[in-house]
Formats: sequence, structure tokens, C-alpha cells
Amino acid sequence: MIEEDRYCIDILNQSLAIRSALSQVEILILQDHADDCVDHAIRSQDPDEQRRKFKELVEVFERVCR
Repeated sequence: MIEEDRYCIDILNQSLAIRSALSQVEILILQDHADDCVDHAIRSQDPDEQRRKFKELVEVFERVCR
């Protein structure tokens, strides 16, 4: 779009749409991780594994919120 010298607002709107789509993908991946990996850790009754998975989630949320 930039190379085509498109209108600035059109480029910004496209950029916002891409960011929104990526955000939705991140949410789906986090949900899948919670449904599978975190659930598995909880069911394992292994406190170390539970802590690792919880720490992973907290670290990811911290990065997403920045």
C-alpha cells in the first residue's frame, strides 16, 4: 500500500485490522494452551508442573499487556 502511494488513513486502517486479527489469534492460542497444557498440569497433581504452567501463563499475560 505504501509503495502504491495509498491514502495514509487507508494504510492505518489496514494496520489496525491486522493488529486486531493477530490479537484474536493470540487469544485463541492462549485458550487452547489453557484448555490443554494447563488442564493437563492441573490433572497431573504434580505441584512443580502446575507452578511451571501457571508461571508460563503469567509471563505471557505480562507480555501481552505491555
